[in-house]
Amino acid sequence: MATRNPLNGKLVTLIGGSGFFGTHIAQALLERGARVRIASRSPQSAFKLKAMANLGQTQFTRCDVTNEASLRHAVADAHGVVYLVGAFSGNLDALMRDGAGDAARFAHEAGASSFVQVSALGVDADSDVDYSRTKAQGEELVREAFPKATIVRPSIIFGEDDNFLNMFANLIQGFPALPVFGPDAQMQVVNVDDAAEAVANALADPGKHGGKTYELAGPEVLTMAEINRMIADAQNRDRTFIELPDFVSRNFAKFTGWLPFAPMTMDQWKLLKRGSVASGDFPGIEKLGVTPRPLSLFLDRWMTTFRKHGRFGKASASRPTATGGGTIGT
Repeated sequence: MATRNPLNGKLVTLIGGSGFFGTHIAQALLERGARVRIASRSPQSAFKLKAMANLGQTQFTRCDVTNEASLRHAVADAHGVVYLVGAFSGNLDALMRDGAGDAARFAHEAGASSFVQVSALGVDADSDVDYSRTKAQGEELVREAFPKATIVRPSIIFGEDDNFLNMFANLIQGFPALPVFGPDAQMQVVNVDDAAEAVANALADPGKHGGKTYELAGPEVLTMAEINRMIADAQNRDRTFIELPDFVSRNFAKFTGWLPFAPMTMDQWKLLKRGSVASGDFPGIEKLGVTPRPLSLFLDRWMTTFRKHGRFGKASASRPTATGGGTIGT
């Protein structure tokens, strides 16, 4: 007998769902038959999801998380709610602390069965970095408002359409020599579809996962220098990487981070230096039914378009290519 799908036909609201991670979570939910409401300042950014859904399976609504009426409207009648809002600039107290707490409170009042907050690895309510502090304080407010909420703390999330790998890939494609900020900083990067599946599993079984905090990290710890070299190898490019001392990176962020479109702010430098590795103090992604896949499994295929002759170029012999979906439990 087929296993019952608890999300089939249920409405799930993704607050901040038009971004990179949100659209992948939406895809995971659509595949399970859920109805998905994208609530965002720019919901049109997720219109590509229409082609992946059945008629009436998606809804797009404009949402301002600093406006009570807007948030209440976003969570109305939802079976599950995911709070995805994250930023490095602006009023972070309003966006990531108060907004998360308010969304959890309104979802609880509206009778939602599950609530998932997307936080981040290593957040600290006493941090001198506003991003880390407000994410952690948001967790506290979510717990107060919705005690059976699930909190997930992902590492750096990578995917074919991300802003992380593609930023480095473009730089490596274009320049023969590149600086590496924080070359020894450790990252336990996690695949976006693995992380999305973990969130969907949390929504599907709040009785099992509610009230818990999970760390979503990949199966390997890599340094920033190693990640850059892996990308260059997958592009079949011989590049010179200049590993910058910490004082150079810190001063660069300090004196240029305030500029528009600066590559790195002081807060981002502090987060980079601290790394993004699971602490082991909380259950990992495996406890949400997902076996995480390594970055190396995907790079050879994803870097095809960055090679000298694109798809007609020589494939990297040192990297395996992802041919399937890996082992993901539900």
